[in-house]
Amino acid sequence: MDLAENLKTVQKRIAEAASRAGRDPSSVTLLAVTKGQGPEVVQEAARLGLTLFGENKVQEAKAKIPLCPGRLRWHMIGHLQSNKVRDALRLFEVIEGVDSLSLAQDINRRAEQAAKTIPILLEVNIVGEASKFGYPPDRLLSEFAEINRLPRLEVHGLMTIPPWSPVPEKVRPAFRRLRRLKDECEQILGAPLPHLSMGMTGDFEVAIEEGSTIVRIGTALFGERRKPAND
Repeated sequence: MDLAENLKTVQKRIAEAASRAGRDPSSVTLLAVTKGQGPEVVQEAARLGLTLFGENKVQEAKAKIPLCPGRLRWHMIGHLQSNKVRDALRLFEVIEGVDSLSLAQDINRRAEQAAKTIPILLEVNIVGEASKFGYPPDRLLSEFAEINRLPRLEVHGLMTIPPWSPVPEKVRPAFRRLRRLKDECEQILGAPLPHLSMGMTGDFEVAIEEGSTIVRIGTALFGERRKPAND
């Protein structure tokens, strides 16, 4: 793995996709997904200038983050279980995968106990895949105002994991629908939501063209995740 070369390639592709959409490349944030990568890989990425990282599981993050440079910023991007909320509040500066009112209430309660406020993104199951977590769009709209009233949460936008396709263009309608859903949430809120977290290794250029502000990239940076020795 040549991480430096991979990073240059990803950054170039981000810039080109932003340019095609008439956007400033600096409006797109690269979040490096380090699931299955060791702290030494994170340290190398940090030496190359990356500062924002994402983890899918709280347990892995608990073991890894203390071994990484303290200046780095971390997002929780996987499904968060209620019994892991306290640890998530300690480890992450943003929780991206808030997918129900009950989870939002749990986070708010724990944040109140910790005397802190936490930015969140609301995860949307944009096409209703049974195998995925996330808000159905209609329920998100009906509960959005109630979530926004929770005093310890700051709703910063939406995120999605679209259906996988070997043809990125086929995913464009899902990204476009999330962008329109954000517009509807902004009307309820009466204020802009700064973030759309959408796009991964296979489809991030299309996501940027459709308005993504955070792309979550793992494989294109680090290669395929290493498997445990007993696999």
